[in-house]
Amino acid sequence: MEPITYVAMQPASIASDRILIVDDEPDILALASYHMSAAGYQAITALSGEEGIAKARTGGIALIILDLMLPAMSGFDVMTALRADPSCGNCAFLMLTALREDADRIRGLSLGADDYLTKPFNPDELVLRVGAILRRARAPRIPSEADTIGPIVVDRPGHRVSVRGADVGLTPTEYRLLLLMVDSRGLAQRREHLLQAVWGAEPDMQTRTVDVHIQRLRTKLGSAGRMIETVRGFGYRLSPENAPPK
Repeated sequence: MEPITYVAMQPASIASDRILIVDDEPDILALASYHMSAAGYQAITALSGEEGIAKARTGGIALIILDLMLPAMSGFDVMTALRADPSCGNCAFLMLTALREDADRIRGLSLGADDYLTKPFNPDELVLRVGAILRRARAPRIPSEADTIGPIVVDRPGHRVSVRGADVGLTPTEYRLLLLMVDSRGLAQRREHLLQAVWGAEPDMQTRTVDVHIQRLRTKLGSAGRMIETVRGFGYRLSPENAPPK
């Protein structure tokens, strides 16, 4: 069955975000596509992981709604492939999953997902979560000179992060998390505060989400990742004094 694309009627002067929906269930595709289009997005659909990757690589995709339980190529594999692809490395991801085990959700988050919904889902909640993810990724920031903390350089106007001159590819959520840590350097931040500031503290999100993203951030920063300290029983702190030697 050929995937269906619904396009909401909008004034020609308004460019809508392109949302890619990848799911092997035609009913789910039709439901999600209809509600995305009704909310003003341009919905594009794919029935398999392979088709989803091909459509994502055409560029211009703002967010991918991705079913994890796909045949042949799982959603985990799709996310891994696209996160490593320069043409869609900055795409946001919302997982759709029937898996209710914490380990599966954590695995998805650790691969770079920004949020998740379990099936069956409320279409209105899907629209709200997509909007929240995109707003977080595009929240206005005040341009300033680049922040330098040890070997880490955060170029806010350029929206870039580098370590010892090498660019570090961060997801929108990881970037916002690092910015918050940079702006509060030296001060311990509660996990609950990080959830509220970075994720908007959706009702069913747990502080484990913060732990997973902090671990990913440390890994991407390499030796500079040790500057992000764990404050046992509380949260995290960015400590410049822990910068690795030059």
